[in-house]
Parts: sequence; structure tokens; C-alpha cells
Amino acid sequence: MTIDEEFDLIVIGSGPGGQKAAIQGASAGLKVALIDRERKVGGTCVHHGTIPSKTLREAALTITTLRRNADVFDFNLKDNMEVSTLMRRLDSVLGSYTDFIAEYIRSHGISYFHGRAAIVDANTISLSAIKGAQSYLKAKNIVIATGSRPRTPPDIPVDHENILDSDSILSMIYLPRSLTVVGGGVIAAEYASIFSLLGVKVTMFDRTPRPLMFMEPECTERFLNHFTTHGGEYIGDTSYESVECDNVSQVKTKLANGMEITSDKMLVAQGRIANTEKLGLKNLGIELGRNGTIPVDENYQTPVPGVYAVGDVIGPPSLASVSMEQGRRAICHALGTDPGSKFELVPIGIYSVPELSSVGLSEQEAREQYGDDIIIGRASFDEVARGQIAGIQDGLLKMISDPEGKKILGVHIVAEGATDLIHVGEMAIINNNDVRVFLENVMNFPT
Repeated sequence: MTIDEEFDLIVIGSGPGGQKAAIQGASAGLKVALIDRERKVGGTCVHHGTIPSKTLREAALTITTLRRNADVFDFNLKDNMEVSTLMRRLDSVLGSYTDFIAEYIRSHGISYFHGRAAIVDANTISLSAIKGAQSYLKAKNIVIATGSRPRTPPDIPVDHENILDSDSILSMIYLPRSLTVVGGGVIAAEYASIFSLLGVKVTMFDRTPRPLMFMEPECTERFLNHFTTHGGEYIGDTSYESVECDNVSQVKTKLANGMEITSDKMLVAQGRIANTEKLGLKNLGIELGRNGTIPVDENYQTPVPGVYAVGDVIGPPSLASVSMEQGRRAICHALGTDPGSKFELVPIGIYSVPELSSVGLSEQEAREQYGDDIIIGRASFDEVARGQIAGIQDGLLKMISDPEGKKILGVHIVAEGATDLIHVGEMAIINNNDVRVFLENVMNFPT
């Protein structure tokens, strides 16, 4: 085996976690290589997940605004609407964003390799180029950031035409008349609410009594109310007995509770599996966890010194924002530098319609830690001028404090703009601000 090139750091995967690790290393003066099996940088987050789904979401919101102002706009969504028409801005958005990332990587002197990487040993990577050329790269440190892919249950015949997963859902040519969504998690809730706004008859079902069980119940109730008001249906506390497609136009689902659902298309959103099986981790003696995840310590280092893993490959919370911070901290550990205070406060943002976001303790967690005398404040958006102006009247902001009404313990929001607004609460908690910080400071009106 001949080493073709040596680096200080090799990062496998160019999603958010990989990008941040590579840039952090390059900024510290390391010679860095970034490898990805895709020709363009960005990973699943950019090409199949966050950006495409949010582009469709914006189209749905625009259509909702037009419908809300029916007395001004004469608007109807035409029959046989092509999904690509609703996402006509996607190519330009993806092009601009990936060009920016690529230029940012180049400006930091990072070498980008398009191909498949496999780990030979703790310091050597085998790189298979698309046309079959094989080369070997060596480095002192390796970061694995290969992301994840949709998990497909073996008894659901996903064909990516009638029965789709979260990577193929937006490859549909026409907007379906009806859609069955299997699952009640983040991806399921986001797509179910988006397609419902677009006029699709959406039925979502899951084993849980309500979707997004990890979120504050009051917030998910508001989400469910909005979803059902716009024609969606959620069936909880059940699973499927069988799913079959007639290979013409209908997907038939038989539920354990005896119900049967027939729809044009189905979205299977049953979690994700880490992209780790072809990395050669057995060569390092690393035992993978559930769904192929890689075990790491608090510094994101695997059981093999010098080999790190960040992002979806290490499991929840599987958020792009968290993956980036994990990448930064992994490199800080490799360099022996202080990454700063341990980050324990992670804001959760769900880009459904309406958005849901939270940070800090839930009401239940607060009661367990501080007792039943905690103080809870609620503000309904229909009581606020900005909510009335924007037509966002089904929103809720919930703030939890200690029994003395001073220490902010948690903030939970459901409404359009929640994922932005939550950071105000996050900063207050991080800075240990008294609740009075919101009373004694001037904020714009109307907000």
C-alpha cells in the first residue's frame, strides 16, 4: 500500500458536522482533506433534507397567505400541479448555497475529494474515485461525519414512486390528491402539515397518542388543531398490519385498530439509519450501536484515539446545528484546545406548519426538579397585535420559571417564527437572566 498524500486531518462527509470540523481544523493551520461521495458539498441536509423541504414549505405558506386573502386575490391551485413548479426556486437556492460552501472550503485551503472512503486503520483512508481509481490518504486525525439515510421497515414495499421515504418524497411529479404518512416524529409532522396546506388529504398515524411526543403537550395540541383544521387527520395509538400498492394508483394500509386507509401516495417516516456499514469500522474494532450508530465519548472521540465521529452517525439529537458544534468540539479536543463551556442547552426547532420550538426544561421536568410551585406564563398569539396583523392567531408562547418567579427554566413556542424567536429565550437562560429582563427592557412594538 502506497500513501498518495498525507494530511493532518481527514473528514469523511461534507454535511454540517463535516464542514465545521474541516473548517475548524483548517483555521487552526492544519492540512485538511474533506471527502464526500457526492460531487457537490452539503450532504443530505442540503440536497435531500432541510433545504428542499423548507423550499416546499415556503411555497405552502405563500399559498396559504393568498387563500387567507381571498377577498383580494383570486387564487386557485390548478389540478395536476407539478411538485417541481411549487419548488421552482430550489435549483437556484441549492446552487447558490453549495457554491458558497464550496468557495468557503476552498478559501480555507481544504482539499476536496469526490469518492467513497473506507478506513484501513486509525491513520489511513482508502479513497475510491467514481471512475474506479484507488488512492490512499494518511492523517493524524480522522472525523467521521457520513450522516444517515431513511430507515425502511422490511414489511413496507418502498418503491420511491408510490411508497416513498423522506429522501424521495419530493421526487413526485404531481401533487397527490391524498397522502398517508407513517410516523409521528419530526419528518412526519413537517411533511404532513406542509402537504395538508397544499390541499392534499393527509392521514398521519403512529403508535403514540399524539405526534412529537418529546415536545410540550400544549404546543403539540396547538399543532394538531392547526393540522386538523386544514384537513389533516392524525390516528394515534395504532400501527400498521399491512401496506400494499396496487402498482397503478393506490396505496392500501390496514391498521391494527381495524381501520383501512387508501391514498395516492405514502410517506414512510420511521426514523433513520447511520451511514456506517461501508466505512470499514470493523478494521478498528468499533462495535456499532442501534441503527448503526458509532459510540463516542464526551469529546466525540470513538474508542480509537484520534478517530472522531459527529452528527447523525452518533445518534440523537441529529440536528444540523448540533452537528456543527460537535464538529468544532471534536477538533478542539484533537488540538488540545479549550472548546468553551459544555453545551447542554440545545434548542429544538421543528419546521412544520406552524413551527414548534423549545429550549430548557419541559413543564414535567421542571415540576420534578423544582416542585409543583413553579410559575408558568402563557401568551396566546391571538392576544398580541403582531399575531392579529400577520394572521397568526393559533400560536402560543409558554415560559416556565422557578417558584420564586425569577430563574427561567424553559421556553416553548408554537407559531410561525417560533424557531427564530426561541433564541431570545435561549440567550436569557444561558446568561442566567432573571425573568425581569423581559420586563425591564424595551422591545419593538408590535412584536
